[in-house]
Amino acid sequence: MYVKERIYESMFIIAPNIPEVDREKLVERVKSIIEERVRGKIEKVERMGLRKFAYEIKKFSEGDYTVIYFRSDGQHLQELEEFYRVTPEIIRWQTFRRFDLEKKERKQQRKEAEAVESSEGGTES
Repeated sequence: MYVKERIYESMFIIAPNIPEVDREKLVERVKSIIEERVRGKIEKVERMGLRKFAYEIKKFSEGDYTVIYFRSDGQHLQELEEFYRVTPEIIRWQTFRRFDLEKKERKQQRKEAEAVESSEGGTES
């Protein structure tokens, strides 16, 4: 059975008291979990760096933000959630499906298909 790949966005915040080198290693670890355990294909990684919080989270007033966009069938997302949950350096996280990006991509594919059909249809006269 074929399961369609979906687009996901995963944002996580790393505690600011962790050295920068270790924060980079943690981002690489998350990427490898997405590729290996979640069986996803990473499309984009945005390292946003330290940002101030609107309120304290686990006694921190700022955190190191990272956003990763990836494609997956979604069947193994719990592996990523479990990693976030058991990693104390990650103080907040959220992963969700990006319906808007999927819709935009489908619309673009339809446009391209229509362009190909119209160019093929125009040459047959």
